[in-house]
Amino acid sequence: MTNWRQNRAPYSDTHDMLRSQAERFFATEVAANGARWEAEGKTELDYWKRAAAVGLIAPQVPEEYGGAGLDISYNFVITEEIHYAGAPNTFTTHSDVCVDYLIRFGTEEQKQRWLPGVADGSIVMAIVLTEPGAGSDLRGMRTLAKRDGQHYILNGSKTYISNGQNANLLIVAARTAADSKNISLFFVESNSEGFARGRNLDKIGQHSGDTSELFFSDVRIPAENLLGEEGKAMSYMVQELPKERMSIAVGCQAGTQRVFDEVVKFTKDRTAFGQRVIDFQNTGFCLADMATKLQVGWAHLDWAITRLMAGQLSVTEAAAAKLWHSEMQWEVVDMALQLHGGAGYMNEYPIARLWRDARVHRIYGGTSEIMKEVIRRSIV
Repeated sequence: MTNWRQNRAPYSDTHDMLRSQAERFFATEVAANGARWEAEGKTELDYWKRAAAVGLIAPQVPEEYGGAGLDISYNFVITEEIHYAGAPNTFTTHSDVCVDYLIRFGTEEQKQRWLPGVADGSIVMAIVLTEPGAGSDLRGMRTLAKRDGQHYILNGSKTYISNGQNANLLIVAARTAADSKNISLFFVESNSEGFARGRNLDKIGQHSGDTSELFFSDVRIPAENLLGEEGKAMSYMVQELPKERMSIAVGCQAGTQRVFDEVVKFTKDRTAFGQRVIDFQNTGFCLADMATKLQVGWAHLDWAITRLMAGQLSVTEAAAAKLWHSEMQWEVVDMALQLHGGAGYMNEYPIARLWRDARVHRIYGGTSEIMKEVIRRSIV
């Protein structure tokens, strides 16, 4: 197969320079700290600062706020290398999902206040949507922000929040009226009185990325911390969803490439009945199927990134990308574990963690079933 890191249509020599930096950084960090992060359930905040120091945090932050002033395609290069290395995916939540809400919809005062910290790794962001009784359908949200003079009073609870333990700047979705469609977004700083972190949740996979319960009890939010206009959260999220879902698709594709490289290496080294496992016809056919899916996946991914950068990628196309790449990843990683035999079930082999970590991609950012519903509605 061709080298997936080279001669990619959406990327330039500048992207390749950033990729080389990212490849080295994440390989080094995972080798030195990966096992500890998995055991502790989160990364240290200095990891964020180390990454920011070499340009791997939110490269799209404009130069006037301390960033590199690049576009989202540079984020995707970093996201590919994060997932290929098997590094914690916490940066993608921060850089690929949260930051553009502040850049696109924030006031000048909000940008000056927070973007420099976002770029230098001292501010970690999380987007706080999901509730115990409201997942993909945000109309079931119960968290309420009630106006009180120059403040809003925020009450509610959230769960499954990525970066929930480390984040010190939260974008919180809450109802601002009885109407279930009247949802607004607020910036909440973690030192706010009445805010509390719950458990760092015990997940099947992605152990090194913190995922939390969060609680808000009469949290007084200054009115100037409203993000954009009141009641416009759903509109803002619809605008940002294509980038979020493309980020997931990018991670799935690069993660699948890592799985393929691992299984090729393993089956070349492993013998059974006097020959290499890779020399059995069944193994070869399985690998051929994986290689074909990867070839199609890289071509589709680059097509979708190109359309996104041109402002042409629709919500439906982004949903289809997220659906296809996450489902394809699961097919490949499950077969790769099978080809490892009993070794695949042992945590000492990378495939075990890659298998665990891949499963959630069919769930977060909108489940595969929700993606199919988005696509269905564009057809009927």
